[in-house]
Amino acid sequence: MLAAVCNVWLVTPMKFLITAGPTREPIDPVRYLSNRSSGKMGYALARAALDAGHEVVLVSGPVCLAAPEGAAIVRVTTSDEMFDAVHARVGEAEVCVLCAAVADFRPAVVEPRKIKKGDAESRRIELVPTRDILLSLRDLPPPKNGRKPVVVGFAAETDDVMENAHRKLRAKGCALLVVNDVSRADIGFETDENELTLLFASGEIRPLAFSKKDTLAAELIKIICTIS
Repeated sequence: MLAAVCNVWLVTPMKFLITAGPTREPIDPVRYLSNRSSGKMGYALARAALDAGHEVVLVSGPVCLAAPEGAAIVRVTTSDEMFDAVHARVGEAEVCVLCAAVADFRPAVVEPRKIKKGDAESRRIELVPTRDILLSLRDLPPPKNGRKPVVVGFAAETDDVMENAHRKLRAKGCALLVVNDVSRADIGFETDENELTLLFASGEIRPLAFSKKDTLAAELIKIICTIS
């Protein structure tokens, strides 16, 4: 998808579907389960794709970030809403970058009223798995008028990082898995910097050194275009 003409990289515009931020899984009308994702990496990827001349649909969980100018923003809150938003738009995408930190579990029952502190001693919250968005794209049939999108997943790990990431790559069947160690305070969640390892379905492993998320995002978009 990239060609060098007069020392300038020209990019064939593509349609990107990018997810970003956390999800919030309600417990009652005022409480929810969530995580520390700020959405900064996903929003950086959206800006980088736009800067490279691509079309971007950004499916965003709740974040405190300005919307990238030029992106079509779809705002969601829960994992179910993000699942539905992705599946409603994946048929038009050529590249799907699932950067959002989607909750792995949600409460089985959402209480209609605020749980009172006096009820806490006897209260147990049963959790059930959320729908796996990345896995759900593995078995999508190809569209009638085109080919399946290139799927890029993210893995935020705290221990046995590479072992867990390799297992996820095999299970989810994506073309590229972007891995980062979120146990570190200087990278990952809520920071402006990151350090990544790219695992390709081909078996290639490529590190991306510590840098600003905007810098890493620009490099990632270039790499994704070469496998699209």
